Amino acid sequence: MSNHRRPSGERPDPHHHAHRRRRHRYLDEGDDPVHFQPQSEEITTTGRHARVHDDRDHHADGNGSSRASRYSAYSSRNAHGHHEAGYTAQGYEWRGYDDYSHRYDDYSYDGPDSGAGRDTSGVAFDDAETQVLEAVQPTRIPPRHQTGRRKKAKGRARRGKLVGTLAVAVVLIALGGLAFVGGRFVLGGSAPPDYAGPAGPEVVVEVHPGDTAEQIGVALTERDVVASGAAFYNAALQNEAISSVQPGFYRLSTRIPAADAVSELIDPTSRVGHLIISEGRQLHDTTDVQTGATKKGIYTLISEASCLGVGGHQTCISYDDLNTAGAGDLNALGVPDWAKDAVANVPDRGRQLEGLIAAGSWNFDPTSSPTAILARLVGESSTRYEGTGILTDGAQVGLTPYELLISASLIERESLPADFSKVARVILNRLAVGQPLQFDSTVNYELDTTELATTDADRARVTPWNTYASPGLPATPIASPSIAALEAAEAPAPGDWIYFVTIDSQGTTLFTRSYQEHLANIDEAHRNGIFESGR
Repeated sequence: MSNHRRPSGERPDPHHHAHRRRRHRYLDEGDDPVHFQPQSEEITTTGRHARVHDDRDHHADGNGSSRASRYSAYSSRNAHGHHEAGYTAQGYEWRGYDDYSHRYDDYSYDGPDSGAGRDTSGVAFDDAETQVLEAVQPTRIPPRHQTGRRKKAKGRARRGKLVGTLAVAVVLIALGGLAFVGGRFVLGGSAPPDYAGPAGPEVVVEVHPGDTAEQIGVALTERDVVASGAAFYNAALQNEAISSVQPGFYRLSTRIPAADAVSELIDPTSRVGHLIISEGRQLHDTTDVQTGATKKGIYTLISEASCLGVGGHQTCISYDDLNTAGAGDLNALGVPDWAKDAVANVPDRGRQLEGLIAAGSWNFDPTSSPTAILARLVGESSTRYEGTGILTDGAQVGLTPYELLISASLIERESLPADFSKVARVILNRLAVGQPLQFDSTVNYELDTTELATTDADRARVTPWNTYASPGLPATPIASPSIAALEAAEAPAPGDWIYFVTIDSQGTTLFTRSYQEHLANIDEAHRNGIFESGR
């Protein structure tokens, strides 16, 4: 944060440009991946292909759990609460014998003890031998033999059960037999079509949120990865690791055995077009002034995630191609209507998408064009932003949706999550009285560097982003904010703070309205070595 140097002279001046080195609040701690925390949500089918089954309709394994439910993608979340997607694999119903019981209900005999005229609907198939016996006309016993009937009852019952069992077997044989294929009973016992190899060229296949193992098999069949969806499903039943498959894009060989397709799909190296964007990440690479380390920008992360092939045959979308595409037509790039007017007036086309690709976990088709990839990420990000209330909540604080996004990016770069709502209030308080924001993070942005302090020369440079040299908010967001930072911008904490400064390496930040208190806080920060610069 700004305003942490003591000006010369007796009278404190909020507009004074001090000559001592200053630092911004944001403590960049390297290039660690972002973590997300899960939202509370049951792991159930949520995708577009969802089907709901009663547990009784599933084939249970030895532990009483549904076999079909164990073979599909599952819900994955990261440590910061961003839910990737929820799946279940209830792709096939276990129809069991119930679906075949009606075949025997239609048989009856209108004779003595036949039960003619009574309703036999709903009789279970597991009583099939009784049904078969009812379909056979019983032999009338002469009266003179009635006295011996009870003695022979058990023998006839045993013979009846044997006859019933044989009758069922004869019926099944007559029908050609029943085989369990692809999760259903089907006529005929032949195995489903399957390739024997060798493998053909690789293709990229998408697994959608909520896809079942059956639907994945259909997609693989359409791309000629496997010969049939049933073969894939049966192979998936044999490999419990199939439950680890997440939504996204996978490169798979074509015309391969179904078992090989399952093995390739569960191999982590098969996943392509997946990236994680951490909070506070910028479009372009930045350099840490203190260490000289390069922090990869969003375009670099996309380029690395787009690579297909192996070894010397690997191909990737280049950083330069993405940078060029990002400076293109706003409609083609999917810029939302609520940001379009402001983005159209951005002074640097190469930075027009800054902040419009949200922090989080993303999937894209690496075979798409650079423009199509960016459009997908921008479109899905805007949907995520709109879920926070960005379209309406700005009216309560006097900011447009795009200005809320800018404010959120400043909050992200200037503070730790515990102080987000307080920094949001400082921004509004300064804007309300016309006092420059004077955030060092805005000085660093145009320089593509990160440092805990800035120099007098850097702060004097007039740019559309430097809030020391230019009043109001910067021209664009200066990074991709987290959802928490955006929500803080939409609902700031109440307070009259004008100044804040971080006083130690743990990120302890002090807020005040008093300039004298602020100067005392700056002195403490100096004693702790917070303002040491690498320039």
